[in-house]
Amino acid sequence: MKSLFKKLSFIALSSALLLGSSLGVTEKAEAAQVKGKVVVAGSSALLPLTQQAAKEFKKANPKVSISVSGTASIVGPQSVSKGSATIGACDWDATKPVPGFNAFNGLKAYPIAVIPFATIVHKSNPVKNLTTKQLQDIFAGKITNWKEVGGKDEPIIVINRVHGSGTRVNYQMKALKGSAFMTKGENYKEVQSNGNMIQAVATTPNAIGYTDLAYIKGDIKAVAYNGIEPTVQNVTSGKYPVWGYGYLLTKGEATGANKAFIQYIQSKKFQQGSLKKLKFIPITAMKK
Repeated sequence: MKSLFKKLSFIALSSALLLGSSLGVTEKAEAAQVKGKVVVAGSSALLPLTQQAAKEFKKANPKVSISVSGTASIVGPQSVSKGSATIGACDWDATKPVPGFNAFNGLKAYPIAVIPFATIVHKSNPVKNLTTKQLQDIFAGKITNWKEVGGKDEPIIVINRVHGSGTRVNYQMKALKGSAFMTKGENYKEVQSNGNMIQAVATTPNAIGYTDLAYIKGDIKAVAYNGIEPTVQNVTSGKYPVWGYGYLLTKGEATGANKAFIQYIQSKKFQQGSLKKLKFIPITAMKK
């Protein structure tokens, strides 16, 4: 009887192991079944995030073809509308109008991150804080020398993003409170992307510009805004107001690999992992 019981127990255990093994294989097979083409274009502010997400998503879904680029937010909804991209990355909800841009009809917007933006200068610049009024006057061309705001007796070189930049839209609305930018001048320059902005400020000691926290390193530093440092903690606590939501946009409801990619970025694993490491803020962290 004991011998029979041992045999039956062995058979039951073997069957359970085989079933568990087969279920594991099935789950892996189902996970690997995601396939298709994902083409992301648009925001350069979101580029570090979408590039990292693409690496992780591709590793888990090798049958998916995915490419990511970033120049300016306006390129996102434009590319999706034209069909040259399947997903548009944008620093505002392009399904709704914002100052300077009409709404894009037929698109669906998915929030994926909170983006903190900051004023930046060269790390050698002694200025540590600027007020709203000072920034308005600097970017309007009314304040032209660093000594006027507590810095050295040197001309201020204003670096701005080109029209169509989501970083520019957010910075103008939130840091400058809608105040107008200067548009020309000997000490004024416009650049295409956040990468270009970083390069320009890092190589120009008297420059001032703006970008999101993910890009601040090396020869640039962030300046406090009305005495408040641009940190993740100050954004989530409501002390620092210069931030915005980042969105991914699709033509109609997202489907297939594009839906899976967006869901991956919105997942707890990515939001609490890579997204936070890149100095973005999870969408659930902000009080609505």
